[in-house]
Amino acid sequence: MYKTENFTPADFKPKRFESDHTITLRGVEIPYHTVSEDNVFYNDDGKPIASIFSYSYFRSDVKDTEPRPVLFGFNGGPGSPSMYVHTGFMGPRRVVYTELNRSSALGPYTVIDNPQCLLDIADLVLVDTVGTGYGVLLDPESGKEFYGIEEDAEAFLTFVESWLHRYNRWLSPKYLIGESYGCTRASVAAGIAATRGKDRSYGAAFDGLVLIGNTVTVGKYYNKEVPVESSVTGFPTFAAVNWYHNHPSDQSLEEFVKEAKAFADKDYLLALYEGENLEGEAREAILEKVSYYTGMSRDYLEARAMKIDDGTFRQEVIKDKNMSAARFDGRFTRPRYIPEKVEESVGIRDDASSDRYGTYFYAALTGAILPALNVKLDRQYVRSVNVIETWNREAPKGTTAEQLRNAMMRIPGMRTFFANGYYDGATEIGIVYYTVSHAGLPKDRVFVKGYPSGHMIYFGEDNIEELCNDIRNFVEGSDPTK
Repeated sequence: MYKTENFTPADFKPKRFESDHTITLRGVEIPYHTVSEDNVFYNDDGKPIASIFSYSYFRSDVKDTEPRPVLFGFNGGPGSPSMYVHTGFMGPRRVVYTELNRSSALGPYTVIDNPQCLLDIADLVLVDTVGTGYGVLLDPESGKEFYGIEEDAEAFLTFVESWLHRYNRWLSPKYLIGESYGCTRASVAAGIAATRGKDRSYGAAFDGLVLIGNTVTVGKYYNKEVPVESSVTGFPTFAAVNWYHNHPSDQSLEEFVKEAKAFADKDYLLALYEGENLEGEAREAILEKVSYYTGMSRDYLEARAMKIDDGTFRQEVIKDKNMSAARFDGRFTRPRYIPEKVEESVGIRDDASSDRYGTYFYAALTGAILPALNVKLDRQYVRSVNVIETWNREAPKGTTAEQLRNAMMRIPGMRTFFANGYYDGATEIGIVYYTVSHAGLPKDRVFVKGYPSGHMIYFGEDNIEELCNDIRNFVEGSDPTK
């Protein structure tokens, strides 16, 4: 990877930047102090090998911080920095992104004070993990110490405990807010904290997890060896995207998805199990209902033994409009590639949503938000680092669902809030339903809510307000789904 900041591990000097601001939240002017800094990891010889970069927001007029919660926010990938949660809804400054299918991915970009920010009730820490954002891997040979399911979680947990020591916040309530692979990180970190890590035990206990765009699963890892038909777990999302674009019913989104899920959980699942033994009128009835709920043609379903996969679904659901839907947010669309062979080979990997919002969030963060925090670095802010192909997915301490169960069983009172977009084709809401039904979690402390949005729930002012209000209720101890 090309580098623009000149340092070697031997002469690396951790950076720290501070700033002061005010923001008006719920009619009250809130002063706050920020610290943006390297959090360095060293090897046994005292040599720096990596750094997690954090952005901490402290309300500065609070004298007693003991009862004041700390919210740690991060994205996933693996390989993604905290850019989206930082710039999308958690930070005191955020983007305004209201037009989904913007005609251009280019500017102007709008950044505002965030009226939904939770800084009035909690301090905030946004986290760029090793190699992402301003986080750095100083010693390439040490990458294996950070790039894996359990390695990443322990490194993150080590950072959290170091941060709690540095700012004397061990007595404060502690919450993890993870998005996408960040849900995996949060669950595994909480599980390891409640049991033990590879070489040591940890002291942190978390009051709650907020899991946005869930990747916690009973399979080996997300979308791997989950013992259920993916057509069934994906069905609520297929129905939602079809509802949005094709309007098959006058029902509300929630009503339509609920009805579609009930059909998929029983009739559709049984039909897939029966396979070729399902014949005549019974088969016709299933084909008709699957087509109604998902928008897939009879030819499509017949060619695939009535099964539906995410990739071809997105290419088919609005094919009659000469468009394809996006994976991360099925509301986004793009024109189909010409000729059709190119659409089949190239189009399936082209996500219309990230094409539009990626540059927006990056420009807003690096051009407006971080400069206001006095962050001045020559190093590149890495939007995504390509570690996913070499990521160590072996997790001998258990699946992500088992780790979450371990944490919730060993920490009585710990709660988990799953927040998922109905239009999210990357981490489908059906996986949440399946995980919660099969993971042995204490259901009186687990909350699940669907939103009329995609993977990044916080697209649209109404969605930001709803998500932030729900997280506020969750942190304050009430049911976030009510």
